[in-house]
Amino acid sequence: MVPVKATQRETLGGLTLPSKFRALRQQLGQAVTPYLFLVPGLILFAAFILLPMAYSFRISFYDWNIIRPERSEYLELKNYQDIIEWPIFRRAVVNTLAYAAVTVPAQIILGLGLALLLNQKIPGQTFFRTVYYLPVITSWVIVTLLFEYLFNSQAGLINYWLQRAGIIDDPVRWFADEKLAMVPIHLLGIWKGLGWTAVVMLAGLQSIPRVLYEAAAVDGADVWAQFRRITLPLMRPTLVFLLVFLTIGALNVYISGLLLTDGGNPLDRTHFVLTLMYEETFDYFEFGRGAAISYLLTGLVFLISLVQIRLLQREIEY
Repeated sequence: MVPVKATQRETLGGLTLPSKFRALRQQLGQAVTPYLFLVPGLILFAAFILLPMAYSFRISFYDWNIIRPERSEYLELKNYQDIIEWPIFRRAVVNTLAYAAVTVPAQIILGLGLALLLNQKIPGQTFFRTVYYLPVITSWVIVTLLFEYLFNSQAGLINYWLQRAGIIDDPVRWFADEKLAMVPIHLLGIWKGLGWTAVVMLAGLQSIPRVLYEAAAVDGADVWAQFRRITLPLMRPTLVFLLVFLTIGALNVYISGLLLTDGGNPLDRTHFVLTLMYEETFDYFEFGRGAAISYLLTGLVFLISLVQIRLLQREIEY
């Protein structure tokens, strides 16, 4: 019998294994180990996110009885059909899309301009960055109540300034009109997210190599040409990220609408999708309809985000 070299075998529990199995076991262990560290987080994610989502999706097909769930009536797709045909829901969708159409481009344009200014070597640069970021870390409830005071029809500072400037004669009742009520809500959304957008834009600007601008200047390119040919193309990944992220946030507008208009006043004309969902669920206890609204919003957010990514994301040409 030909002896087997010790380097070609391994003893484990009295058994001999070829060296290739030992290497395979080591590779398998290295591949599995990271996932073992992810298991606690995945368990929490499944318990507090996936399972509630699946349960609420089930509720959306029922006339849900919160006291006696076993007595809930199965309605198939009736909740979804009724919601889609409901004029108030359609108005809420229009209001939500209009909010996104106004606040997202405004935040991107103003944020880019602010980032360009903050990217310059100016005195007090750190101070200005901090000041512009303060609204981001301030509670939505606090800033919403602040805007409610500013646009108050009786003692609001906005009416006071407009009257002092001679623009208006009588105080404007901002929250008594469905169109005027959107003005403070939109302004609040822009102001609240401007600092965060500017910080992300600033990070994108600082990732662009300075040598590109220097080479362009040597070739005679002015500031506008450098911005159009260098800054915007290289900022495309940042712009795509911001567009998708800000759109998702805008479509989930909730607190400002709930507090400034009491969730839809006047006459349910200023509802957003989430404020309508809240009203159906917790004011009228229509849990099935509320769940259906939430999943219709989820589908809308997914489709819009997918279209944005497909249209705007492409390879960068240097």
